[in-house]
Amino acid sequence: MRRIVVLGCAGSGKTVFARCLAERIGQPAVCLDELVERLGAGNSTPALRNLIATTHSGDGWVSDGNFAQVSFDLRLPRAELIVWLERSKVLCVWRACRRVLRRGEGHRFGQLIRVLAYIWNFDRVNRPVIEAERLAHGARVPVIHLEGRRQIAEFLKSPVAG
Repeated sequence: MRRIVVLGCAGSGKTVFARCLAERIGQPAVCLDELVERLGAGNSTPALRNLIATTHSGDGWVSDGNFAQVSFDLRLPRAELIVWLERSKVLCVWRACRRVLRRGEGHRFGQLIRVLAYIWNFDRVNRPVIEAERLAHGARVPVIHLEGRRQIAEFLKSPVAG
């Protein structure tokens, strides 16, 4: 596998997992949150889509982030695998809170309430949208759901990840 999309709730560990997986398979990691940050405050959807298309044009990548309605039509047709990280709401909330306290982190304290609401409502509000877009643009792409540290560690050691 050379082109993998990593999905999951905020705080599920998508970026850390994607970076580990990218290193394991020798492909670049593409973090959609970082692309949004690179564009800055005045970013537009067309500019973001152009950057996503450019960063996903190569033969291999591990792409982390949902951005379903903005990016799935660009990423999923080329993807060979989708990995859903299924983590508990409590863990995701803890990680989101911890993240805003780290120096140099792109996430800000002022956004915390919005992020916590996103996490709390993820399964009811966001997952159905993500799934609908996944089926519309990548129904043929195999999906693996990973729950907990053990499954994630086993996957990263598996032949699929290397």
